[in-house]
Formats: sequence, structure tokens, C-alpha cells
Amino acid sequence: MKKTLLILSLVVLTGISANAQSGFGIRGGANFFNFGGKDVSENDYTNRAGFHAGIYASLLGGGPISIEPGVYYSIKGTQNDDAANTRAVLNYVDVPLLLRLKFGEGFNVFGGPQISFLTNSKFEGDFGGSTVSINTNNIKDTDAGLVFGLGYNLPKGINIQGSYDYGFTPIFKNSNADVYNRGFKVSLGYTF
Repeated sequence: MKKTLLILSLVVLTGISANAQSGFGIRGGANFFNFGGKDVSENDYTNRAGFHAGIYASLLGGGPISIEPGVYYSIKGTQNDDAANTRAVLNYVDVPLLLRLKFGEGFNVFGGPQISFLTNSKFEGDFGGSTVSINTNNIKDTDAGLVFGLGYNLPKGINIQGSYDYGFTPIFKNSNADVYNRGFKVSLGYTF
């Protein structure tokens, strides 16, 4: 099911990009994610570094407004500052649909909804000089949220951006815990 959704997303994105005759690009960078929500104390977790990489289409890119669907592989989760350096490693396929507003020389702001499909989830810890990893089925298969940020277009198709993912779907199955995926992304992209 997850592979089918990924393949379908890629086909739709490629078809939209080809028909719109706008831009098509690649983007990747660093993630700094944590758990957020009412049931998370600031002292419980710290940001966990990960990465994201994928493709996007820039539709209606000739004017001040563009629409940008994308498909990205993204590693999220959180980290605990305990003796075992325990951490949650959550791998997703993110599918955002962003509205991008250009202003000034190369600057833009963007935002929009994002749905994420879980591909793998595990808890890890360092014990006795080795890493112990346990797969878990306690994470929901989909996550919904909002993405918003600021970008800058450099010459020759290169772009940089910073964004924040604000998840609003609780991540744990069969739980009333108010815990969400939240985090920052810093990206470098290239539009063909």
C-alpha cells in the first residue's frame, strides 16, 4: 500500500510538471525534529537530526504566485538525553502542496498542507558500545500537518529555504497522548 501511494504520487507529480510546462526540481537537506504537544515536557526530548530528499514541481512559476506539489523521503523523530541516548527514528514519505508567494529580489514565502506516509519506525538506544534497535508498530501510518517557511532563489535555478513542519495528527496508535511531529528543515534545491 505504501509503495503504491509513493509510486502514484511520483506519477501524478511528473504528469503535472510535464503538462504545466513550468519548473521541475530536486531538493534535499537537514531535518531537526522533535515531539511536540501538551503531553510533551521540554525536558523530555531534544531535536533529532535527520535528512530529507525528493522532487517538486513549480506550477504557474512565471508570476508572483506558484503552486508547488512535492514528494520527499524524510527522517523525523526525537532524541532523549539519557544515558543510553534513546531515540525514535520515524521514516516518512512527505507529500506537501505549497503555495509560494514571491516578493523582492528572489525572496518568497510559502505554506500549505502536507500528508506524510510512514515507511518505517523504530526505537534505538546505545548499550554497551553497540546500538540496539527495536521496530515498533505503535506509530500511525499517516500524519497530516502544515508546512510554512521562507525561501530565496539564486541564479541558475538554485534555491535555498528554511521551513517548519507543524504536525496536527497525534502520532501514536491507540493512545490519547497529545504528541505530534514538529520540526525545522533547511534545504538546498535546483529547478531544471
